[in-house]
Amino acid sequence: MVGCKSAREDDNDNKVTKMGISSQAILAFRPVVFTVLGVAVAGLSQAAHADWTLKFAHTAPSADTTNLAAEQFAKNVEERTQGEISVRVFPNGQLGSDQAIVSGVRAGMIDLAVIGNPYFTGLIEDLNVLDLPFLFDSREQAYTILDGEVGRQLLDKMEPQQLKGLAFWEIGFRNITNSRRPVESAEDIAGLKLRTTPNPAHLEAFASLGANPVPMPFTELFTALETGTVDGQENPVTLIRSSNLYEVQDHLSLTEHAYTAEPFVMNLGTFNELPAEYQQIVVDEAKKAAAYERQLNNERQAEDLAYLKEQGMAVVSDPDRESMRRMVGKPVRDWFIEKHGSQWLNAIEQAK
Repeated sequence: MVGCKSAREDDNDNKVTKMGISSQAILAFRPVVFTVLGVAVAGLSQAAHADWTLKFAHTAPSADTTNLAAEQFAKNVEERTQGEISVRVFPNGQLGSDQAIVSGVRAGMIDLAVIGNPYFTGLIEDLNVLDLPFLFDSREQAYTILDGEVGRQLLDKMEPQQLKGLAFWEIGFRNITNSRRPVESAEDIAGLKLRTTPNPAHLEAFASLGANPVPMPFTELFTALETGTVDGQENPVTLIRSSNLYEVQDHLSLTEHAYTAEPFVMNLGTFNELPAEYQQIVVDEAKKAAAYERQLNNERQAEDLAYLKEQGMAVVSDPDRESMRRMVGKPVRDWFIEKHGSQWLNAIEQAK
């Protein structure tokens, strides 16, 4: 009957009453119990579906192919993780110079970065091999090495420095610009004060050519050229245009004297915190973005070169590269082998 208790219910009420707790108190307490349990379950669910907002820094201008590839990476990662990972891109040195960004990633203050290889060589000396002059004869040759076993082994060398090497993007083949004279052969480089990266191989190469190499952060380059602190610099055509260096430089020589890789790295601790499936997504999209950036560089080369000519730059399209190779090729390789051995050079030559 409605409103009547069973004998078992009466017996339970009596036991509770003897314990000093009424059945009404139990009923009043029951919602609190379920509320606490609900909060705990919700917390477990939220932990199982955590959100990550990652900071991605670099020093290239917003219009540069590096930044376009970074934005593409961010978009694809967010889509593939259904928004659980979001990536905020900070271009143009917003979070500091190249060296500061590398330090920030190691410390976990920045999550992701793509920075020119020379800024990693002080931490991982083996990476110096990639900056040797005239190491690669073509982009395709460089891609074969960087995307293969040699590249993977070099990226793995970063982990003791709290860096997860994801992929090699590129800055590309470097060309000399200056405000003093055309560079048609090796002898025209002598006496020029050129901004370079801090990479020892770059410094050694330009010293061998008789130049005065001045290592300097890329974020300070435009002002240094504008004020005459240095006569010139060396970078790919695409970066010369996107950085507006034509405004403060008169001469461009397509020397292609060195290829510069651009490691894409992540803080190792942050990478290890991600679920395995998200780790794979990050690695996959890093490689896809590398291919996208390279494609953009190849497509833009002719257009950017034409643009620089329209802005008044005098271009030496076919300088005497062999005269430069003779002066720096063997001496700088011998210097490298003496300091680091021949293991990596041999591996690259075999893989070409």
